[in-house]
Amino acid sequence: MGPVSQALSMGEFGRDRGVTGEERQGSGEAAAEERAAPFEVVFAEYAPAVWRMVRSLGVHESDLEDVCQEVFIVVHRRLPGFEGRSALRTWIYGIALRVVADYRKKAHRKRERLYAEPPELADHGSPERHAAATQAFARLDRILAQLSEERRQVFVLYEIEQLPMSEIAEMVGCPLKTAYSRLEAAREIVLRKGRAVERS
Repeated sequence: MGPVSQALSMGEFGRDRGVTGEERQGSGEAAAEERAAPFEVVFAEYAPAVWRMVRSLGVHESDLEDVCQEVFIVVHRRLPGFEGRSALRTWIYGIALRVVADYRKKAHRKRERLYAEPPELADHGSPERHAAATQAFARLDRILAQLSEERRQVFVLYEIEQLPMSEIAEMVGCPLKTAYSRLEAAREIVLRKGRAVERS
């Protein structure tokens, strides 16, 4: 398996997932708890995921802190009005998507860097493995940069963030069938470009 394939495999690339029965059973209780959660708890739980997500969506390394801060400013302002109609995660990720979309409209950059270093692998393994992983994520960044914003959003949320497609469709504001179509188109491009990179 080549380095790009290894990077893609972190999200069980190409496998379909759904909401489990346990997730559905606990959703009512979880929603009640989430509505009552103070901002400090919400921030501590979701900040790492939001940081990783906005990196994956193409926010430049130098702007990560500002963009994440903007996401949680909005969360802090709107949290008292959160009614639990969707999962708190869905609600926060939806805010993050909108903030990143605004950022990308303003940031006139032709090239964006996805990862300074792989989040899960940064402090583990030998220096050789660390270097290989960093290169793999840099290659994945270049591939993701070639996707349209709509396809990149769905790919990142499904393959990297491991969210169920029903939540993703709600977040990006499109029918479920459209979300799956975007995912399949993105997968085709990522796999084709990944194979080309590994052959070069």
